[in-house]
Order: sequence, then structure tokens, then C-alpha cells
Amino acid sequence: MKTKPKILILGGSFAGLAAAFELQHKLHDRAEITVISKERQFVFIPSLIWLVPGWRKPEQITFDLDSAFTSKGINFIQTAAQRIDPEAKKVITTNGEMEYDYLVIATGPRMAWETVPGLGPHDGYTHSACTLPHSVAAAEAWQEFLQNPGPVVVGAVQGASCFGASYEIVLNLNRALKKAGVKDKAPITFITAEPFLTHFGIDGFGVAQPMIEKFYKAVGINWLTNNVVEKVTPGEIHTKDNGVIPFKYSILIPPFQGVKAVKDSPGVGNAAGFVPVNDRYQHVDFPEIYAAGISVAVSPPAPTPIPCGVPKTAHMSEQMAAVAAHNIATDILGGEPKEVPFPETAAVCVMDAGNQGVLMITDRIFAPRKLQILIPGPWSHWLKIFLEKYLMWKLRTGRMQLP
Repeated sequence: MKTKPKILILGGSFAGLAAAFELQHKLHDRAEITVISKERQFVFIPSLIWLVPGWRKPEQITFDLDSAFTSKGINFIQTAAQRIDPEAKKVITTNGEMEYDYLVIATGPRMAWETVPGLGPHDGYTHSACTLPHSVAAAEAWQEFLQNPGPVVVGAVQGASCFGASYEIVLNLNRALKKAGVKDKAPITFITAEPFLTHFGIDGFGVAQPMIEKFYKAVGINWLTNNVVEKVTPGEIHTKDNGVIPFKYSILIPPFQGVKAVKDSPGVGNAAGFVPVNDRYQHVDFPEIYAAGISVAVSPPAPTPIPCGVPKTAHMSEQMAAVAAHNIATDILGGEPKEVPFPETAAVCVMDAGNQGVLMITDRIFAPRKLQILIPGPWSHWLKIFLEKYLMWKLRTGRMQLP
């Protein structure tokens, strides 16, 4: 009797779920699919922006991974990957070794706080909305801050790539200050490594720049672009060209790197720990290894005065995972492989502003684009709420065939 191929997926966020459910949908019982994750909970990361001002609770934006996977016949093991041995086709975890015939790396990022002294919630002085624990801590600090407000600084430092979240955070905190009646006591400064507002690490998007500049002016948010943060000390952000910026409360997005398990696996990742792949999302040197989501190595479309990374949103991560899953299934069952170069990845994003928002749709993440739509308005906020509920249900129940 022929042994079923073993497919191992590292990571239980958007890319990991999408890959697992897509493979199960295509292969049914023709493969043994296992997902490993050091976390048991799935976190709907786009909603962390609402957790910070207190508009969401953790239980509203999480669900149990074990239940979601096992209900579809997918194995789930809560453990941490430590190293990958591509020659032996093994992953070394905290619970021992696991063999694979196909491996999907969907591990998400490591936050490189150490790139700026004093940055981050661990050994630094700024908060974060990148993970659930960070956001919970930031939310608690926010409630304390409202009792004695002062200057607020939000943004993304040099090398960061998750720029969209920084815009949503500053706009939602601005809304929260207004609702609390303390806006006049808390001046807001937005700082970013981008060469201009809404560069987003993709060289801009239509008329987004004048649109956001007009909105920032209307609500009283100051901004600094081409900004380099040299260090953070208690209550002060020291910049290269803009002097010292005081703050009472700050959230700054750090650079993302690949996780330690990839960095500690010679040949698997590049110097930053990201996985080099071809247009099939297949490793350039090890054909049994695929990658999707933030773990994929991507070059910026053009150089910037200050280094900026490329965003890999939840929607984009799911698309990458779908391509990888298709090609693994094709290798097992036969058929035509699929190739989708990263610049041709479509993107749908809602940038939320608390009670307003902007819907952004494009056929290609990098220019030239045939489709480039920006639609602002309060309905965008309600659309984001709908998408949160719909996508949580879709991911929890494994209905990846739905739009």
C-alpha cells in the first residue's frame, strides 16, 4: 500500500490556515496534512487596531486552531519549530523531529526591536499592536494614559513594512481621543520612514497621498516623512534629522525579519530569515519546500532614501498560500502548475479611521496597474467590520473556496 505524502505546514495564521484548508479541499484523504504552531489561538491581526483603544476584546478576534483543523481532518500540534533540515526533510521542534514530503513555511515575522535602541514593549519605551499580547498591554497603557494625557507619537521606523497598520492605529487613536474629550491635551505626531505619506512600501497608490494629507490636516495630525529613529529614551524619540520628539504614549512599528527557525537553518532563508521562492512560491533550491505570507523574501519595487520593506497583507498571504497549495496538489495528483509573480498579486485593503475609512483595490501590488481604486467614506468602516466577521467565520470553518 502506497504511503500518503506528508505535508507539514509551519504557522497557524492567515497563510498557514489558507494553505492547510486549500490542500485539504484539493487532496481530501490523499495526503496527511499537519499544521504546527507555537500558538493555539488564531488571532485576526487586522482587528488589533481596535483592541488598543478598547473597541474589541481578545475573545472577539480569536478562535481555537485545534478545533478548526481537526474538524476538517487536519492534524494540529502545538509546538515551536526550532530548525529545518532540508536535506533530511525534517523539522526539529521543541517536541522532537517531524518528517515531511512537502513543507510550507508560513511562520509570519520576527519583530526586530533591536534595530533601534529603546524600541518596543520588552526592553524599550514604546508600545506595539503587532501581536495579541502586545496589543493587550498597549490597551491597558492607553486607559492609564487617558487619565493624564500628553503627546502621542505613532508610526513606523526605518526598515518597517507594515505601514498600513500604523496609519490605522494613528487614525483610530485620534478618534479615541476625540471620543474621550481629551484631543486638545494630546497632540499627535505621525512619523514614518516612507518618502511620502501612503508610499506604503509599494511606491505609492494613486491619489492616496493628497487624500491622507488633507485628512491629517483636517483632524490635526502632524507628520514627518523620511524619518530615521536613532533611539528611544523615556518620553523622547531621538531622530536623525528632526530632533527630539516628546511623547507620553507611543506605538511604533518595527522592521520584520524571518523567524529564528528559518534563520537557524542554513540554506533555507536569506540573511534576514526570509525564504527565497520562485513564482510558484517554491523554494529556489529545495523543491519540496514552499512558503507563503510574511515569510517570503520580496524585494522593494524601487529604492527609497530611507529603507522601507514591502507589505504582505492577510489577503496577499492567502493568495500566496493558495498558489503554493495548488502546486503541491498538482505535484501529487498531476496537472498544470500555477505561477503568480509577487508583483502581480492583487490587493484589497480597507484602511480604517475609527468612523471613516478608505477602500483600496488593485490588480497588482506593484505598478504598472490596470486597476487602482480608492473609495473613501464612513461606509468603509462598516465594511471592515463586516469583513472581520465574515473572514473570521470563513477561516474558522475552512471555507477557503469562498471569496
